[in-house]
Amino acid sequence: MSFLTFITGSTKSWQPAMTVNTTTASYWLNWRVLLCCIWVLMSMVFASVLITKHECRRNPEEGNAENQRRESPGILYEDDLWKPCLTSIHPGWLLLFRVFAFLVLLLMLILNVIVDGGSIFYFYTQWTFTLITIYFGLGSLLSMHGCYNYMNHQTNDDQHFDTELGSYGPSTTLQTSHNAMKGMNLNQENRVRQKAGFFGYVFQIIFQMNAGAVMLTDTVFWFIIVPFLAIKDYNLNFLIINMHSINAVFLLGETALNCLRFPWFRIGYFFLWTAVYVIFQWVVHACVSTWWPYPFLDLSSSYAPLWYSTVALMHIPCYGIFVLIMKGKHSLLSKCFPQSYRCAQPQ
Repeated sequence: MSFLTFITGSTKSWQPAMTVNTTTASYWLNWRVLLCCIWVLMSMVFASVLITKHECRRNPEEGNAENQRRESPGILYEDDLWKPCLTSIHPGWLLLFRVFAFLVLLLMLILNVIVDGGSIFYFYTQWTFTLITIYFGLGSLLSMHGCYNYMNHQTNDDQHFDTELGSYGPSTTLQTSHNAMKGMNLNQENRVRQKAGFFGYVFQIIFQMNAGAVMLTDTVFWFIIVPFLAIKDYNLNFLIINMHSINAVFLLGETALNCLRFPWFRIGYFFLWTAVYVIFQWVVHACVSTWWPYPFLDLSSSYAPLWYSTVALMHIPCYGIFVLIMKGKHSLLSKCFPQSYRCAQPQ
């Protein structure tokens, strides 16, 4: 087997077969489509209620003293975007990881487009893979900006420290040094943490969307689609295997390093992400009679409502698994590195 064949797969590659004409009125005007529309609509309403209730809540700085003491679960500070979860780790390491992940993911995405063409974006996998590539690209830019500010603050602090030392004798110098360090520590403690801006919140939302989408994509692929392909005697190529594994590897590595929070309510964005994909497929098939990228999306099957409801319910455990991963990270690192761990308890 040549390397090119290993990359692109054998001549017997998988593509779903056509079932019925999807542009006819009879395909859409039936009870199956109605039930599937209800599932999708319920998911979008559920997501919208969560986002409206928690994301658009009143600023905790306003109102009574109790609201001021309690932070909103969706709050995000600017330094959370680029600082690692352990203070002993230099922010540059997180930057290097994000740049490396972005370049690898971008290379694989370009290679996949070259091999299979633009039709790859017909699949939910490619939507998710593109989203996680965008995440690491945006994360690289935010880390660069954060590291630049970090180095400037370090330089300014050193200059301020040198100025405080002056030209005194040894004992006086030691006392002055102690006072300067104490003053610097007090200034750092009293420094108000700046809240993240628009792109910071977009970055965190994409992170949480990716968490659920990657789990859903890889779970469906390895436990539903791969057994189906094995029965049909189709072969998997290098790109397909890696695009359903390396995304999870990089996402878990990012999770282990970063300091982003993971509130439950942002599962709403995950639901909306999948709902937009489903609606996109419906619009395409209503206009053009073509094959479905995933067999369980085919509305001609009498089991379509069951499939749609099952996939919708799978969003909860897929997202919940990542919530447990975040809680496990918090529990482990806060016990092993109590002085260095800086992340808040997952909510």
